[in-house]
Amino acid sequence: MLDVEAGLVTDRPGLLLISDKGFASKEFENDLAMRGVELLRPSFKREKKRKGERLLKSVRQLIEFVNDTLKGQLGLEQHGGRTREGVAVRVAQRILAMAATIWHNHKTGAPIMRSLIAFDH
Repeated sequence: MLDVEAGLVTDRPGLLLISDKGFASKEFENDLAMRGVELLRPSFKREKKRKGERLLKSVRQLIEFVNDTLKGQLGLEQHGGRTREGVAVRVAQRILAMAATIWHNHKTGAPIMRSLIAFDH
């Protein structure tokens, strides 16, 4: 990905790449270091704890929460799009709906917060 889209690195000095244990190799880390990219990933049991590793649990929980919300409450697994453009529109609609609900809940301070579940609307 970094070879195909060179601007991902050159336009973002000090880029931090967060990954899982699957991206663990000295060659990969050396390549990233030469590009000025820092890799944040969990350590293996045989390794000493890596810098910033304690932050990964909360980041992973956030990512899993967003994925679950998009797939579960917003129905992105059954999006109904038949073309790339159709899928993109349906994904954008659902993300906009989620953002609007979060904004509404934040701005109104209503005692009952709106959810994204269909029967609540």
